[in-house]
This record gives sequence, structure tokens and C-alpha cells, in this order.
Amino acid sequence: MNPVAILGGTFDPVHIGHLRVAWEAAEAFDAQVRLIPASVPPHRPRPVADARQRVRMLEAVLTGQQRLSVDTRELKREGPSYTVDTLNELRGELGPECPLILLLGADAFAGLAGWHRWREMFALAHVAVLTRPGQITATPDALATEIAPRRTQVSVQLGRSPAGCIYELAVTSLEISASQVRALLAAGREPRWLVPDALLRDTDLLDVYRHAGKHR
Repeated sequence: MNPVAILGGTFDPVHIGHLRVAWEAAEAFDAQVRLIPASVPPHRPRPVADARQRVRMLEAVLTGQQRLSVDTRELKREGPSYTVDTLNELRGELGPECPLILLLGADAFAGLAGWHRWREMFALAHVAVLTRPGQITATPDALATEIAPRRTQVSVQLGRSPAGCIYELAVTSLEISASQVRALLAAGREPRWLVPDALLRDTDLLDVYRHAGKHR
């Protein structure tokens, strides 16, 4: 049974960095990867684009391939988009045996001990920590104690059991942020080196960020 991996975020807007790490994870774990846009992210400001617009962006850039897909469950839930709730839902749908992998950037992982019911996540999924060459991230004591016995250096281990392992996946370094993309769009630029062409072809979506820039 092939693993299912999930990559959450606001995707406001989706950019090449998001897609690159999703594809690298799909290849590393022979997994289907679901991109899950957050409705009300607990740890960051409300997105500029609304839920419908962000889904439209994701669907446009993922057209024509089979490994990556959009999962809109968090947009349909009321209240904050807690990852533990998403993992519980997915585990119920996939069954107890399917490997489930939560993809987290190294900075987000370092703050995991501040997340809602974070210890429960390890019984629901593996965690793949997306690291960049030379990146060093401090790990708080509470998190370090919890993850020490779960670490593995064997990627295939995540496909042999449903949950519980921590694996560091080195991904290609791309210094791209959604805030950087938003700033360029607000300035009337076309950052073709940062976002997929499918996004730039949708002028209605580009106007969302251009208008937001004029009203700041």
C-alpha cells in the first residue's frame, strides 16, 4: 500500500517552492501527495485570497498529472485548521494500515510542541521534516524527548508502518516565500521565476493580490 503524504499551508499564493517539495516527497516515499489549504491557520495571519480562490489556484497548477492533488477538507471545517483534526479524519478514511506522512518544514517542526494536541499526531502519522542543506534548527527539550526514539534514517521505513517515525528529507533549496510573491504581484510585477505559468495566466487571481497591495 503506497503512502499518502500531506502538505498543509495557506498557499497564498501557491508557488514553485511548494510544488518542488511536494514532488520531491512524492518521489522519495513513492507517495500520493495531497496539498491541503488551511481555512483559518492558527499560527499565521488570515490569507489574502479566499478559500475558493486558493483552491482554484491549486487546481490550475496541478492539472495534467496524477501524483499531487488538492484536499479541501480544512476549508469545509469551521474554526481553526488544526493538523491533528485533519490527521484524525484521514486516518479514519484510509484505515489503520495505510502509511500516512505529514510533511513539515524544519522551522514548523521546531515549533511543533506549541501545536494543538501535538503528541497525538505521532500515533496517526509519520512526520517527514523537510530540511535544506546546511540548515540547523534548534529543537526544544519537550520535542527532542518525544522524537528521539522515533527517528529513522531509512526512508522506506515510512512505507512499512502506518505512523510513528520521524525522518529528515533533504530537499532542494529554493528561497521562495508567499509574502515575497505577494509583494511582487502587488507592485504589478510578473514573477515567472517564482510561480507556475498557470497562475500567471489567470488574471482574475492576479488581481486579488494587486488590489490587496493598493489597499494596504
